[in-house]
Amino acid sequence: MFDDAVFWLSLGTLILVMFLLARNSSPTTDTRRLERKIDLILNHLGIEPNQGIDEKIMELAKSGQKIEAIKLYREQTGAGLKDAKDFVEGL
Repeated sequence: MFDDAVFWLSLGTLILVMFLLARNSSPTTDTRRLERKIDLILNHLGIEPNQGIDEKIMELAKSGQKIEAIKLYREQTGAGLKDAKDFVEGL
């Protein structure tokens, strides 16, 4: 009986953790709205959003070498894979 309770408790915990991770893995609508507003503010002030980004990253991305651009961006910024991929795809 004790083994069954531990099993179901463990299974329930695993499902809860997976649900929470999946929920946090994609940007929410609020996050996208904030990013869009920040982009509008930067454009209004005449500030280049990619200011300070190595030109090599931009060249790699524009020439279709996205994987190399992502690797270089991660090396230079310490960003995670998803953030680096999103950045490079946004160029």
